[in-house]
Amino acid sequence: MSNRLMLNPDKSEAIRCTTSRRQHQLPTATIPIVGVLITPARSVRELGIYINADLSMRAHVNRTVSRCLAALRQLRQIRRAVPTATFQMLVVALVHSLLDYGNAVLVGILTYRVRRL
Repeated sequence: MSNRLMLNPDKSEAIRCTTSRRQHQLPTATIPIVGVLITPARSVRELGIYINADLSMRAHVNRTVSRCLAALRQLRQIRRAVPTATFQMLVVALVHSLLDYGNAVLVGILTYRVRRL
């Protein structure tokens, strides 16, 4: 009996990276990895960071903005029930932590994507 790690095809993702202008030239066929066929994805998640095939970080920015807006919508429901100082601490704790997580990978992305954040 072997104790080696095995690839789980249900949880495995693969991505082919290239510039956005050459995305259409990439083959869409499955990729054989250790005998398992994996269909390439447009974006993958690794440690909570979403990476696009063109490395533009578009998926990560969109999902981060979406999660921040969802947190703000939830906070809005309790805005009048808690003191202002407490509410501000909640915003900082919830929203800023979402923005701060993985921000080192955003170095060098386009300015309009940074502005969305």
